[in-house]
Parts: sequence; C-alpha cells; structure tokens
Amino acid sequence: MQNLMNNEEKIEMSTEILKKILDHSPNEIYVLNKDTCIIYANKAYERHYGKQLSEIVGKHNNEIFSKGYWKPSILPFVLKEKKSVTIKQVSYIGKEMITTAIPLLNDEEEIELIITTAQEPNYKGLYIPEEQEPEEISEKNSYKENVITNNEQMNNVMEICDKISMVDATILIQGESGTGKGVLAKYIHNRGLRKNSPFLSINCATIPEQLIESELFGYTEGSFTGATKGGKKGLLEMANGGTVFLDEIGEIPYNIQAKLLQVIQDLEFLPVGGRELKKVDIRIISATNRDLFEMVKKKRFREDLYYRLNVVNLQIPPLRERKEDIIPLSYYFLSVFNKKYQVNRIISKEVLDIFYDYPWSGNIRQLENLVESLVVTSDAIIQVSDLPIILQQKNAQVTPSQETPLSRNSTPQDLSSQMLQDYSLDTALEELERNLIVNSYTKFRNTRKVANQLSISQSKASRLVRKYCKDLDFYK
Repeated sequence: MQNLMNNEEKIEMSTEILKKILDHSPNEIYVLNKDTCIIYANKAYERHYGKQLSEIVGKHNNEIFSKGYWKPSILPFVLKEKKSVTIKQVSYIGKEMITTAIPLLNDEEEIELIITTAQEPNYKGLYIPEEQEPEEISEKNSYKENVITNNEQMNNVMEICDKISMVDATILIQGESGTGKGVLAKYIHNRGLRKNSPFLSINCATIPEQLIESELFGYTEGSFTGATKGGKKGLLEMANGGTVFLDEIGEIPYNIQAKLLQVIQDLEFLPVGGRELKKVDIRIISATNRDLFEMVKKKRFREDLYYRLNVVNLQIPPLRERKEDIIPLSYYFLSVFNKKYQVNRIISKEVLDIFYDYPWSGNIRQLENLVESLVVTSDAIIQVSDLPIILQQKNAQVTPSQETPLSRNSTPQDLSSQMLQDYSLDTALEELERNLIVNSYTKFRNTRKVANQLSISQSKASRLVRKYCKDLDFYK
C-alpha cells in the first residue's frame, strides 16, 4: 500500500494534463470570471459552435450570447441564486442541452468564477425559474428554419435575405448543387409578408419538356388529346398569394421563357389552349447551379428574362469555402438522425478532422447523406473505419481485390489522392447506398425490416438487397 501511495504522490497534474483531460470531455465546458468574461473553453465548445478559442477567450459572455448560439442564457439565474443552477437550453443547430452553471464564491460570498458545462439531456431535476415558461424553448430552431453558419460571406448573404424578405423583388440564388439554395428560398419566404401563404417549390429539371408549359400555366378543356375535362390549374395559379421557387431555372426550355417573363413582368399568363389571361399574385425566387450569363451569351437563355430574374443576386459559397460550418452542421445532422433512428451515436475527433479537410463536392447535401449513413451503419462511436473509402485517411491501405475505378498499379498514397479528386459523386452515393443496405440486411436478414429501418418501401428494399447482397453467404 505504501508503494502505491508513493507512486500516486509522484503523479503531477500539470496544466497541460488538465487541459488534455478537459479537451477530451464530450461535454462543453467554459469558464467565466466575475465580470462574466470568458477565460477558458474546451475543444467540445470549439467543435459545437465552429469558433476557435482565440475568437472567444477574453470576450464578454453577452457578446457571444447575442449572436444566438444558444438560448436562454443561464447567467441571470446563477448570478441571482449564487448557487449551482441547471436549465434546459437549445443550441443554434437545434440541439437540446442540459446546462449547469457552478459559481465559485470567495470568503465574502462574492462570485469569483462561473464554470458552465453542457450535455445532452439525460436526467431530471431542472431548475425552472418562474419567469421561464416551457414554451420559451422551441424546437423550431433547425437547419430548415434558420441557416446554420459562422462564415462571414454566408452571414452577409443572410443579412441581405433579412432585408429583402419583406419586399417582393425577384431573387436569383446561385451556387453549386447541394449548397442549400432551396433552404435559403424557404428562409426568405418564412420571414416575409407571404409567410402564411403557399410556398411552392418547382424543380424545372424534373418536368418533361413537353409537359412543362401545361404544368406551369395550366390548360383549358380540349386543348390537347388527353386533357382533363374542365381543364386544369397550373402550378403558378395554385401558388396564388404565395411564393414560387423555380429551382434549376436554367433548364426551362427557351420557347417557354418568354411566357415566364410575362408572368414576372405583368403577373399574368395565358393557359395552354386558353383565350383569357389569368392574373396571379406571386413572388418569384429562382435558383441555378449553372452560369446563366454564359448561357445568355450562347443564346440558350433569354437576356431579358435573365435580368428580370436577377434583380437581387445571392451567391451561396460551397461548403469547402465554409469550413467553419462543417463541424456545426455535422453535429446538427447527427442530432437529427440520432432522433430519427432512436440511437445515440457519437462522432470521433478523427472523423471530424477528416470532415473538416474534405472538399465536399456535393456540399451540405453530401454531408447530410453521409452522416445519415454513418448513424445507421456505425456502432456507438463513429470511427474512421466506418467512413466510405473516399473519405479514408491518405495512408489507408487499398487492397487489389477492392472494386474501385482507380488504377491497381497506384501506390496507397496515389490511390488516396486520386480518390479525393476523381471519385465521382454518383459513385460515392452508390457506395453509401450499398453500405446502408448491406449493413441493414446483415443485421436483420429480412427485407421488411430493412425497409422499416431505412424508411423505404419493401419493394425498393428487395430490389436493393438483390443488387448489393447477392454475394453474401447468408443471402437467399
């Protein structure tokens, strides 16, 4: 026993060791001084909010709180009570947290330090001040309602959105596929005067060219063979009073563009086969990942329509240029899919580091799809080994038996580099789909349960199981 005590006495709990312990805590920890200025925050705080410690240490807590990273503030309660207080908060990515603030008092019973920690809710006994009603904490704070960003360029875009939401100017949103153009359009609609009216999202690329005119503008009875008796309202008329979001506007056929221009200019149109103009009261927001100005120069898009659509232009930066948003978005999607599939996955720091460095050719949509796949297919902690091959670290070993479109003569380093640069999005998504199906079928060995777990039809589950699982030993 004496030897053991001697060994324990030799252990020095240096500042570096203490910092390492705190940085490996899964809970947020930050410390305020008596003036409620931040003097310390751990790595979990950095990851959850995408803020470097250098950006927050030394700042007054109110300065950080005013940016809306969490609500409500716990400080008024702990300053009033001068004892430990625990409340429920919601972060700006929509995640519920149980936050505890612990005041450290001096001999005069004055607060010297306040230590706060935050974790996911898992116990009772919350302090509920009389002035705080349960309704103050809303689950509406989500990616679909509030765009999650710490990026300066994206914040500038959001400021413009707030300004233009109350007017009916036409808006053109441009950005790569998967950057969230539809989310931004809905954000503008929800903050405008039309928020209680329809928001109709139309993907122009999904409507066959021979049907797009009748779908948008409607038709009269007998206007063509097979026309519905009595005619049919078009999508634009169905959105009367609200907002029409025309996604993939660059796919609108040239011969339809003049008719769309008339709607934007005069808010009227002629249905297919009709002789009487119809009036509509709609706001137009359009989006594209194509260079419309280049299309104008090549006579593939009407110049007059381009300028009518482009009254306000919003450019969404790709996710690779919004690196400070990658980790908060990852945690948001993790929270969403943990709740959806009733699990409690945790993402390892190594995986988050890979996420941060990855170029994300599919942007936010690709990140969302990947996190969903990992939540379904991984164990308690999402590790590097759970990632698809395109996200493996550069020193990952690729065996010759693996089926990839890469050269079999390449070194592992060359393979990794080539995978990060040349692996197509379609191939990556197919691999994610295969991983989902194989892991689910391996677990359940039943297509009905696979369908239930992945929220797809049983016929689709059966087809995908036949496609991806036929080589498994237990496949029947």
